Amino acid sequence: MKNTWLVRSLSLVPIAALLILSSCQSQQPNAATTPASGGTTATTAADTAQKRSIKVNPSWLLQGDNAPLTIAIEKGYFPAEGLDVKIERGYGSSDTITKVAAGQFEIGFGDIYSMMEFNAKNPNDPVVAVAIPYNQSAFAIVALKSSNIADPKGLAGKKLGAPAGDAPRKLWPVFAQKTGVQADSVEWITMEPKLRETLLIKGDVDAVSGFATTIIPALEKAGKKPEDMNVFYYTENGLNLYGNAIVVKKAFLEKNPEVVKGFLRAYFKGLQDTLKDPAAGLESVVKAGDSLMDKNAEKRRLQIALERLYVTPEVEKVGLGGVDPTRLEATAKQVAEVLQIAAPPVNQIFDESYLPPKEERALPAAADRKPLT
Repeated sequence: MKNTWLVRSLSLVPIAALLILSSCQSQQPNAATTPASGGTTATTAADTAQKRSIKVNPSWLLQGDNAPLTIAIEKGYFPAEGLDVKIERGYGSSDTITKVAAGQFEIGFGDIYSMMEFNAKNPNDPVVAVAIPYNQSAFAIVALKSSNIADPKGLAGKKLGAPAGDAPRKLWPVFAQKTGVQADSVEWITMEPKLRETLLIKGDVDAVSGFATTIIPALEKAGKKPEDMNVFYYTENGLNLYGNAIVVKKAFLEKNPEVVKGFLRAYFKGLQDTLKDPAAGLESVVKAGDSLMDKNAEKRRLQIALERLYVTPEVEKVGLGGVDPTRLEATAKQVAEVLQIAAPPVNQIFDESYLPPKEERALPAAADRKPLT
């Protein structure tokens, strides 16, 4: 029977008996994991009872760019920090932030600009970023070349498609301003995320907005080639946005600082391993996935993340997960103006005090980073 990721947990710990509940809407996955490499032995069920259980929401389905999480699970980095980490799928960045704030997840991966909007509306229950592993945003508008939209100005007068809560859609006015397009000159068509690429191919819309790591592999899986697309990244059109951050409810953070610090230490070991050997990272995602996972699509997602999101000149300076406060302040002001909220100070958006020392999250040297083949 084929299973989906609507409800999916990954446990670090092998147990004697496995219970699998599956339907077309849910799955409780195998709780066993591969024994960690490097001499670390598999954790026993008794050991698990002594570890802190942490639910993590990656903001969407388990995908190739989640390799740092799965490889950290596979190699036992989280148990070494006293954590029993379970991953459950997400339904978008905004939904992740809401659920982290509600205590449904201890840790999530989400867009900090959506987080700003949430905190402005919910000042008594704020969420804060403790690391930003995606140094560049994957926000993009994608058109097929057959639509004759050669640059962002060509979007004027066109139909654009996206889910209602799509973060790039929300930031369209500032993208339009930066690219010289009248924001109200386009018609937005609201659609389910799973229909976005299909409706673009059918010609029901002229372009779509979303994460490039989602849209590009989906179009390629449907038979389109990179040369068939025009991809307009927000970061290449006047919006130097950060990508997804690791977000935590502020109240949880204050009560559990060592839990968060331990999670970050393990995660960044996984990210460094992924950068050194992305093929191994991809394999860890595929092993953690289900029968519906397309390895080629996940490889493409991870490739985009490696080329555009994780490794930048800024990361060379600030280390993996760190930020340039001046850049963060500038982008927060840009977004706050569009969202019609007060721009929060940087220390209310990002708290770097829980990060490992910079030398422990250094970007591996280029010579040590294998290509993803």
